[in-house]
Amino acid sequence: MDDSLVLDDASASRFSVLLGRHVGIIHKVVATYCRDRDDRADLAQEITANAWQAFPRYDATRPFPTWLFRIALNVAISHVRSAVRRQGRHVPFDEEIHDTVAGHALNDALVTFGRAVAHLDPLNKALLVLYLDDYSHREIAEVLGISESNVGTKLSRLKERITDELV
Repeated sequence: MDDSLVLDDASASRFSVLLGRHVGIIHKVVATYCRDRDDRADLAQEITANAWQAFPRYDATRPFPTWLFRIALNVAISHVRSAVRRQGRHVPFDEEIHDTVAGHALNDALVTFGRAVAHLDPLNKALLVLYLDDYSHREIAEVLGISESNVGTKLSRLKERITDELV
């Protein structure tokens, strides 16, 4: 067995408790990057495995949710990139979803918003997920590895782009 996958009992217990408290982060990221239920399950498992492997290097002076978000986003982005390479194209938006909500203005707006989000590149998806989850610009910058001012600029452009697509 690979020694990097072995945690002592106390560390394993701590990881389990922290992951249990913040598993919603994994669910949000997975739902943002995968539509298929099986793909979501695979990605969630991959994120959890990567977090488990990285946990010995986790700095407890830093917020666990930020650390977990960063791992989840990195794994999800890598997952999307490898899927695109395998398929050679992006998966189109599922029209069946639209048909089930046709005729309802709010639902149509949500579907349109979903389309706009589906066409975002991985970094902008990550930015949007963090923003909608009420992370501060500082926290978003830390998770994405960019400056706070860059976060503000990217968010402003992203809001403009999505607004243009919705109007």
